[in-house]
Amino acid sequence: MLSNQQAQDVLQQAELLCSAHEVQLAVQRVAHEINGALAGQHPLVLSVMGGAVIFTGQLLPLLDFPLEFDYLHVSRYGNEKQGGELHWKVAPRENVRGKVVLVLDDILDEGETLHAIKQRVLALGASKFYSAVFADKENGKDKPIRADFVGMSLPNRFVFGFGMDIHGAWRNLPAIYAVQEG
Repeated sequence: MLSNQQAQDVLQQAELLCSAHEVQLAVQRVAHEINGALAGQHPLVLSVMGGAVIFTGQLLPLLDFPLEFDYLHVSRYGNEKQGGELHWKVAPRENVRGKVVLVLDDILDEGETLHAIKQRVLALGASKFYSAVFADKENGKDKPIRADFVGMSLPNRFVFGFGMDIHGAWRNLPAIYAVQEG
């Protein structure tokens, strides 16, 4: 975890990648796409804690169909910059059986976490699986999964803000920043 001063220093040295206005436009576009695809399906929406909490909180009021809501908590990062072993803190529950499931996450980086979530949800008997991520990182690697709905593409840099953290800090920023390279 960063101290208050370290967190302030990181933000001061970071590069603004996407303004709060651009972020809001991306959320609205994703909501429009999801509304078109899932209208009439009464899905179960699963938010991936803790990164997707802001994306989820801003997206759900824009969806114009009935839905059920739950969450799951799985991580490969913790407070690290690189992914490690998958750790389920709260796994998907039996309430996915027979449901159309929409999983919301903050960022599709290497795709391992979202792929594992999809496998688990389908193994529990979901009738259909959709995923929406706020950001898809352009890392040049083949990913085991592609999100059905993507807010924006981001460069292959360490990013934070709008739910994404840097060593536990700055999930609360309304814009997206990148750590200075070098």
